[in-house]
Amino acid sequence: MSIEPDTKDWTWVLERPCPECGLDAGAVTPGSLADAFAATVPRWREALADEDARVRPAENVWSPLEYACHVRDVHRVFGERLHRMLTEDDPLFDSWDQDAAAVRGRYEDQDPAGVAAELEEETRNVAERYAAVSGSDWERPGRRSNGSVFTVATLGRYHLHDVVHHLHDVGS
Repeated sequence: MSIEPDTKDWTWVLERPCPECGLDAGAVTPGSLADAFAATVPRWREALADEDARVRPAENVWSPLEYACHVRDVHRVFGERLHRMLTEDDPLFDSWDQDAAAVRGRYEDQDPAGVAAELEEETRNVAERYAAVSGSDWERPGRRSNGSVFTVATLGRYHLHDVVHHLHDVGS
């Protein structure tokens, strides 16, 4: 059985705490985003060091390795979106099909140790980008292809929720 694509709109996590992972993204201050991202790295390293990192808990649920590959790629996508928001006026982001990315990237075949190193590097890169934001730049806008409007601050909070939520998904 294949993974069923996630088509839900998760932007509601900016307005209320997530009942699954517990993160109250709306309460995260923009200035704390970089440290919050950095704090996830040891938990991802632990999940990927597990001998069962490649094992799916069910046929239709990603393994910890696949979730980690996704989060690595989320950092890349959101890092680019952040860059565009800081350098362009109200950019419109192309849709990103995370499920197609998983198939194209052959997430299930990747090396857990290599993914751990890449995820750590991408986390560091995106954390540095958020740490460099200041003042009114936190309010610069950008839009998803579905019309959802973000500021740099809400993009960061939404991004953080994705990472933390997937740690919850892998039980770490």
